[in-house]
Amino acid sequence: MESEDHMSTNELTYGMVGGDVKAFIGDVHRKAIGFDPRCHLVAGAFSIDPVLHVLTADTYHIAKDRRYNDYKEMAEAESKRKDKIDFVVIVTPNASHYQISKEFLLHDINVICEKPLCFTLEEANELSKIAKDRNLLFAVNYGYTGYTMVKIAKEMIAKKELGKLLSVQIQYAQDWLIDTTDSTKSAEMGKKIWRLDPKASGISCSLGDIGTHAENLFRYLTGDEIKRLVVSTDKYGQALDLNSNVIIQCQDGLHVGIWVSQVAIGCENGLKFQIYGTKGSLNWNQQDPDTLYYGLLHEPQMKLVRGSNYLKKYEASSNSRLPSGHPEGLYEAFANNYRHIISYLIKKKGKEEPTLEDCDFPTIADGLDGVKFVHKAIQSATEEKWLEY
Repeated sequence: MESEDHMSTNELTYGMVGGDVKAFIGDVHRKAIGFDPRCHLVAGAFSIDPVLHVLTADTYHIAKDRRYNDYKEMAEAESKRKDKIDFVVIVTPNASHYQISKEFLLHDINVICEKPLCFTLEEANELSKIAKDRNLLFAVNYGYTGYTMVKIAKEMIAKKELGKLLSVQIQYAQDWLIDTTDSTKSAEMGKKIWRLDPKASGISCSLGDIGTHAENLFRYLTGDEIKRLVVSTDKYGQALDLNSNVIIQCQDGLHVGIWVSQVAIGCENGLKFQIYGTKGSLNWNQQDPDTLYYGLLHEPQMKLVRGSNYLKKYEASSNSRLPSGHPEGLYEAFANNYRHIISYLIKKKGKEEPTLEDCDFPTIADGLDGVKFVHKAIQSATEEKWLEY
């Protein structure tokens, strides 16, 4: 790798806050960015645990002068460097997203932040304004929109291949919190798992953690906006929701159903959508992401497989990296979003105009909408009524 002093204008550098070698999501981000030879990790404040911080920095060969004790030190020092990072990736617990994002924005560094963007709409609007005023990129990680077959589904819907949409059903079900429903284990688990703690997780557990992915996916696929919603939640003795049912009415009258659960035994990471229109239907399962099922009236259901020649008529097929029969997964989905982010920033750096494809990644507008969705959903569940959006 070239030294940072000689980095090409067609290459970028980035830093990371959080995401030590024992953390799941930080590793996914690093591997996804690693698919792109145009971008390199050069700085970080990886953990509040000094041992893990040093271990992570050593693992990724971070120079001694770019290993920072905390995010404030990192933002300050990087902003003064001639070779400062082009963006920072924030992969810390929810409660810290706002302060860390704000710190880097105020030091004129582009931000990619894990969802949720923050806890309150006031914080979200503030971050959005700072990014806009300083002409900075702010992306929020809704990684599932990076799957090739999700992008093809979006294109098929936009081309009216399903006709007028009649119904959208999305579920996101897991079972990893099932023990919290056991009264003999509930209190103990509530103390151990930060997602169950309102101080760390905010006003929601399941809706804020995975429900916001489902809501983002429906908006990405359909381009529709929420008019009103009604929500019911189940807490099973915990402070925050573990299971939720959402009904959404869109601006054009379309109804969307979302079921979210982290106590559904047998479900590992079951993000699925079913979309029905007057001409056809689409079904997709995140655990079989290379396959999209396409139904037409009075015809056998078709199995569309990523990488197949018959999909080349869709522009979104360009996101496919491997031939059909060679599975792609979460790393590639994240990598697709990062490829667009990196292309966008390189063109911005070179004062070129980004293409529409370059702009195909989740932005702070998506993050802001996610915060709004969670707040409206919890309010609806608390008040037990429909709420205007």
